[in-house]
Amino acid sequence: MTQKYSITLLPGDGIGPEIMASTVLVLQAIAPKFDLELDFQEALIGGAAIDATGSPLPEATLETCRQSDAVLLAAIGGYQWDNLPRQQRPETGLLGLRQGLGLFANLRPATIFPQLIEASTLKPEVITGVDIMVVRELTGGIYFGQPKGIFTSETQKKRGVNTMAYHEEEIDRIAKVAFEIAQKRNKKLCSVDKANVLDVSQLWRDRVTAMAPLYPDVELSHLYVDNAAMQLIRNPRQFDTIVTGNLFGDILSDEAAMLTGSIGMLPSASLGAKGPGVFEPVHGSAPDIAGQDLANPLAQVLSAAMMLRYGLNQDEAATTIEKAVWNVLEKGIRTGDIMSDGMKKVGCQAMGAALLEVI
Repeated sequence: MTQKYSITLLPGDGIGPEIMASTVLVLQAIAPKFDLELDFQEALIGGAAIDATGSPLPEATLETCRQSDAVLLAAIGGYQWDNLPRQQRPETGLLGLRQGLGLFANLRPATIFPQLIEASTLKPEVITGVDIMVVRELTGGIYFGQPKGIFTSETQKKRGVNTMAYHEEEIDRIAKVAFEIAQKRNKKLCSVDKANVLDVSQLWRDRVTAMAPLYPDVELSHLYVDNAAMQLIRNPRQFDTIVTGNLFGDILSDEAAMLTGSIGMLPSASLGAKGPGVFEPVHGSAPDIAGQDLANPLAQVLSAAMMLRYGLNQDEAATTIEKAVWNVLEKGIRTGDIMSDGMKKVGCQAMGAALLEVI
């Protein structure tokens, strides 16, 4: 039986429309192989939305996203909008989208493609075989805790305050996501906190530990965040799935990403308790190369694979896309950002065509 899904496309700014176009062609090629019917509708976000409507996230866009099964986002932002008031900048649209869809879990994989191993600044023997998923809590912790702000005391001295706070239900729901992802991977979960110093981290550790018996097939371990940061560089292969809070996850996911040495290859996903998730590449809008057919669409394509796996529960289709990326790299086909000696350099459209040929 054909399974039908509604997908909202948010091409955004810069190279966004180019990499989105290549990705849609890949999805259209994959769909019939797995008896899928994908209905695409496009909406505005970021700078493109500002220019058209005055808002970085029009209400019509948010409503379209809410009515869909998944949201595929490309990239937002550009120098021409940098001087706008903060509430009118493209990035505010992205934050509004996450809030409007209730997205509390951010998934950031860091996978080493052996064909690109020389792009990393670490030794090949350290990073060969690395395949890590960082699960970051996205809507709590120190970025959102109250009180926060810069306050002036009676003596006219300024004091900056941010509060790291988590309710147990916030911890439970991100832990549940992490355990379930670990089950789909190699059944190893490392929870990262600072329980030796922070009470909020002690609650975090207690709640994650309490959930472990519900997932007896997953091996749970704990690390303090400073040790985890060191171990990610020292021996990254020891990690499979990592779960942590908002601040620690912000830092560790970027550290893990740089193990690969190629940010143009990295996808991400943001998920909520219900409703559609948002799937997007880690990289930015690269306005300096926009419209020149120079962009690398592979992170966007891999984001579409994450959409299929984590948003639509179509694991086989996701794996097929990931294998296609692998095979194209194996053929020596490269965009400029991942180019090396002896490889064939192509543009965005040609990379998309190469993927379609493999598929």
